[in-house]
Amino acid sequence: MKFICDKEKLLKAINSVTKAVAVRTTMPVLEGILIQTNDNDIKFTCYDLELGIEYIINDCNVEEQGATVVNAIMFSEIVRRLPDTEIKIEVNEKNLLVIECEGSLYKLATMNPEEFPELPEINVENSVEIEQNTLKDMIRKTIFAISTEENRPIFTGCLFEVKNNKLNVVAVDGFRLAWKNKYMQTKTNDFTAVIPGRTLSEINKLLVDSFDIIKIGIAKNQALFEIENCKIVTRLLDGEFLNYSSVIPEKWETRIRVNRSVLEDCFERISLISSSSIEKEKKYPVKLEVTVGKITISCTNQTGDAKEELYINTEGKELEAGFNPKYFLDVFKNIDDEEVFIEFGSSISPCIIRSVEDDGDYKYMILPIRLKN
Repeated sequence: MKFICDKEKLLKAINSVTKAVAVRTTMPVLEGILIQTNDNDIKFTCYDLELGIEYIINDCNVEEQGATVVNAIMFSEIVRRLPDTEIKIEVNEKNLLVIECEGSLYKLATMNPEEFPELPEINVENSVEIEQNTLKDMIRKTIFAISTEENRPIFTGCLFEVKNNKLNVVAVDGFRLAWKNKYMQTKTNDFTAVIPGRTLSEINKLLVDSFDIIKIGIAKNQALFEIENCKIVTRLLDGEFLNYSSVIPEKWETRIRVNRSVLEDCFERISLISSSSIEKEKKYPVKLEVTVGKITISCTNQTGDAKEELYINTEGKELEAGFNPKYFLDVFKNIDDEEVFIEFGSSISPCIIRSVEDDGDYKYMILPIRLKN
């Protein structure tokens, strides 16, 4: 195998696929990048048996066909540090990968490419096409609400559901729920699939803020994402997802309208007391009191007392409820609206955060924490 490739193209391919390199494995070959040449194309593949990413560089100067596997971290670090020019790569007679660039020369041990597992063939049953910037926004506004508890694996991913030609992306961790939806421009069959959060996190790094299309294909237990020269294969999570639409309250008793960034600053300050380092094993809720024209946010524990007051627009009944401030901060960091509505039922009912310019495409729900007298 021998080829010459521009560093920029090479690095883009390497950075794309190494997101699927196995971290802890008993199979050393999974810590590598499979490099294959085909005519004038070079294909790079990484696969940890759950997530696989393949990237093809077209129209390269391929002098000899072949395939090899090389340690992903070592290879990527060397290429990243080389000068910004053409790089010559070949496998020599001693089966070493030789990397040449201007005055630089490196030789790396290789592994047998026949031992590298093939990516699963995906027999796509349902598919949807969506603009990259739209999917990037949908993932960003939901993924932070997935569960990190491995004892409930179905909630460690996001539900992708097409229903009545609308794509719903939903994340839930048992204490909160994030739901973003988008109507499809073309007719799409109904389907549901739960995609691992790790996969979505890596896909989000590959997506660009453009109107270019990404194609999502769903099979029985696998999903396929296709972006230009890049293909991502992932397993789906098994289990029954929450019937999310049935748990979101449709009516409110109390509603406030508030500047998002101002309220975020209040929660940032008060969480310094709420998440006290003195008693790390304890979690202290903040108390929200809504009265006419005002919201008061307070917290008391062994570290001290904190209180923030904001004069705002209020509707409905007065209210007192407790919440984990982190759940407010997480959503405020991931929505773009200048003003939001926060809607409450009672002191023991979930609250809903939505845009003032609400067109129903995004909802975020937080469960309250019972306050001690």
